[in-house]
Amino acid sequence: MSKGKKKDKDKVESQPQTQPAAEETAAPAAEAAPKNAEISAKTVKELRDKTGAGMMDCKKALKEVGGDIEKATEWLRQKGIAKAGTVGTRVAAEGLVGSYIHTGGRVGVLVEVNCETDFVARGDEFQGLVRDIAMQVAACPEVEYVKVEDIPQEFAEKEKAIEMGRDDLASKPENVREKIVVGRIEKRLKELSLMDQPYIKDQSITVEELVKQKISKVGENIQVRRFSRFVLGEGIEKKESNFAEEVAAQTGQK
Repeated sequence: MSKGKKKDKDKVESQPQTQPAAEETAAPAAEAAPKNAEISAKTVKELRDKTGAGMMDCKKALKEVGGDIEKATEWLRQKGIAKAGTVGTRVAAEGLVGSYIHTGGRVGVLVEVNCETDFVARGDEFQGLVRDIAMQVAACPEVEYVKVEDIPQEFAEKEKAIEMGRDDLASKPENVREKIVVGRIEKRLKELSLMDQPYIKDQSITVEELVKQKISKVGENIQVRRFSRFVLGEGIEKKESNFAEEVAAQTGQK
């Protein structure tokens, strides 16, 4: 090999490898936030209170951004989900009264759902929601109120008195009994609340979260105002007859 070529080779080999170093430096910056980060219930609640989005949406958003609340808020806004929290206080005086009659005609439901404009009320998205909510009421015979806040305080106090007197709590300290009873009462009240029920077509969300999803889609406040359930024969006292006595009466026997 000639001296000139050897010198050129040495020059090439001695040049610093700058490009890989730059790539190595940039790699961490491009690395995505870990999606499997542990998300606490407190963080989910904080994001929910801030955005008005559903619990499952908040949890998903936090996982997508590695638990950062600000980034999760942006993620929800990009998806249109955080909108629900900003329109929830606007007056909803339009809407529909919808109905659902269960197969066989033994159970029927009337429900009033409100929105802000007649334009949205006539849309397929809103009308579908009204039908689904009416069907939900028919499927949940224990539900008596739209939301927990509608349940009279006297009912909660009566339930608390019943729970405090249960035998399984008699041996427990007062403060422990109180905590257990509070948990039981909260569970009981949610069983009576339509908005806290798992949605019959998607058990991963509640009816409240379903409504918030629709709010995000239509851009208007939506409120479930009231409902009535009709069960065939409910409240009618059915006369119980004794077949033997009827036969005796018809044949003149005593």
